[in-house]
Amino acid sequence: MIRIAHLSDIHFGGENVAAVAAAAEALKAAAPDLTVVSGDLTQFGEPHEFAAAADWLAQVPGPRLVCPGNHDSPYLAWWERFYSPFGRFERAIGPADPQVHDAPGLAVRGINTARGVQPRLNWSKGQVSAAQAREAVAWLAKAPADALKVVVCHHPLVEMIGGPMTARVWGGEAAARALARGGVDLVLSGHIHAPFVWPYAYGDGCSHAVGAGTLSLRERGVPPGFNRIEVSEAQVSVIAMAWTGSHFEPARTWSIDRRKAKRPPR
Repeated sequence: MIRIAHLSDIHFGGENVAAVAAAAEALKAAAPDLTVVSGDLTQFGEPHEFAAAADWLAQVPGPRLVCPGNHDSPYLAWWERFYSPFGRFERAIGPADPQVHDAPGLAVRGINTARGVQPRLNWSKGQVSAAQAREAVAWLAKAPADALKVVVCHHPLVEMIGGPMTARVWGGEAAARALARGGVDLVLSGHIHAPFVWPYAYGDGCSHAVGAGTLSLRERGVPPGFNRIEVSEAQVSVIAMAWTGSHFEPARTWSIDRRKAKRPPR
């Protein structure tokens, strides 16, 4: 069994203090094989917010893979947003793009779908290049055939139907198609502050998008929470954990058949 903790949109500077503290304790108790944070660690990309995020991450046991979100580019320091949009993230947290984790049975590649500036009014929306998708597929193709292949990014590449907000990722559909055809099993994301699981309508239909909720005060009709992902040889279970005000409890579970489990016998 492989266990992954998937968190997103903590928004230090506007975090739910009690939920964030409880999440750290839950992760210590669970000791997952990998903790993933899919962006928006901070609210305004300020140094003190990154310091708080780094301090919190230091409490989390085991390997971690953290990618930036649109809030992790400086909001007020416009010169940094233009010339070094993820410099603060990289100094405090680690590489902005790519991030990788390679372990027995699990291969994970993080890509940055956030941009400091874009040629459109809403810079919070996502963008992914064909090269980012191509390089992720090539790197994951080197993993053993039976490994779970995972991509992490901040923005959902394809819109969540009925979601509380949009991602409008430039290049998102093309990237999702390339990842699905490349045999990626899961694409973990955040941004919309609500958990979800759905299959991509590309490739063999076995690639799934998985979204995590938020641990911030920026709730969008869903309690703060995070995902527990449990991987067996045949299935992937995604358990959305919801904050009750005093503890986390399972709110919804999705079960996904592994790609190899769907293959007919030879």
